Amino acid sequence: MLPISADKIAEVIILARELDRAENEFNGFVDQLTDDEKVGLVAVFWIGRGSFEPEDLADALETAAHEATTPTANYLKGSPHLSDHLEAGMEALGADAIAAEDDLYRPA
Repeated sequence: MLPISADKIAEVIILARELDRAENEFNGFVDQLTDDEKVGLVAVFWIGRGSFEPEDLADALETAAHEATTPTANYLKGSPHLSDHLEAGMEALGADAIAAEDDLYRPA
């Protein structure tokens, strides 16, 4: 099971698309995630870029937990296709990234 909600991943995707103007918000949002959520975020990213298959989620989570040596926000910002990889990872895991992003913009 993924230790981070689709809504939180969607928020990271939205902020990643606006890194030029929202880097502080991106850093703040990622930094406030729990360690387990950060591990989940990196695992989804890796699945989205093809480093792991969706059925290898447990291995991706374990690897992300053991290889976490750089602050998560800094690590993720190093990818020029961060939002695309996160969306692809969510889709591969059966979550609708676009719907989750739309939900964040829909007024309550």
